[in-house]
Amino acid sequence: MRSKRNKTIDFTLDEASPDLLAKIVKAADQKDLSTLCNKVINGDSFKVMQGLTAETVDLALIDPPYNLNKKYDGLTFKKMTDDEYRQYTQQWIDLLKPLLKKNASIYVFADWATSISLAPVLAENFTIQNRITWQREKGRGSQRNWKNSMEDIWFLTANGADYTFNVDQVKQRRQVVAPYKKDGVARDWQATSAGNFRDTMPSNFWDDISIPYWSMPENTGHPTQKPEKLLAKIILASSNPGDFILDPFAGSGSSLVTAAKLDRHFLGIEQSLLYCAWAQYRLDHVSDDKSIQGYTDGVFWERNTLAAQRKLKRQNNS
Repeated sequence: MRSKRNKTIDFTLDEASPDLLAKIVKAADQKDLSTLCNKVINGDSFKVMQGLTAETVDLALIDPPYNLNKKYDGLTFKKMTDDEYRQYTQQWIDLLKPLLKKNASIYVFADWATSISLAPVLAENFTIQNRITWQREKGRGSQRNWKNSMEDIWFLTANGADYTFNVDQVKQRRQVVAPYKKDGVARDWQATSAGNFRDTMPSNFWDDISIPYWSMPENTGHPTQKPEKLLAKIILASSNPGDFILDPFAGSGSSLVTAAKLDRHFLGIEQSLLYCAWAQYRLDHVSDDKSIQGYTDGVFWERNTLAAQRKLKRQNNS
């Protein structure tokens, strides 16, 4: 029996309603994919991208299978040689590039080993603006190596220096341990009933991300699900309301749900019908709750500060 607090979305296709499944676009049955928006497409990304409209994408979120042996809903991704994985990467890049607007941004997710293979291919095709490292605190330890608890996100642009970056929308609120005052006035921090805080400029090391777990409404049965908070940072920084976001490896739809919550248009492509169903279920419930864990009052909070967030919100609303 599942605990009442367990909110994990992991129903089977047999348990999915016909109405929910009918909302998913089946690529094999669709003659024209060019006008689709705010949809989940069930199909092979390498085929679907060929039917999309050129120069429409403002932001691409690319979370391809890492170069590891991994099973996804009965589909197995087999580890390749470095040369083979670079060829695989170039294939989706060749399909993606015509879809990008001239000022588009691209974010590519990878583990440390996959990053080594990716870097030269990404550099040949885009302008590398930065490499973000985020702390993925889950994972198994090792008796003969360091535990893998970090992953990379490559921040790329299609046309050099012409791109969107909304730095004021992605500041992080950090607790001030030793508050400094000048002439009795707080300097670069604010005192609240919930504690002392400073809104800091975002860096390329993200240590404030919680991996979705069983009591979080965003949690699904997908083996490599990305947190909405992680995606919200990218979407807020590198797009504007009304922009179009493409995710050709959409998984259980975290990027699509986050885009919808932040008033962006989106299109997701996913090979697994089950993952598409989970994504569509989540999209159907966006209007019920548009909150994003760890993002309150227009800033991103550190982990384990939920009580302070709630206290400060009550103070501001009173």
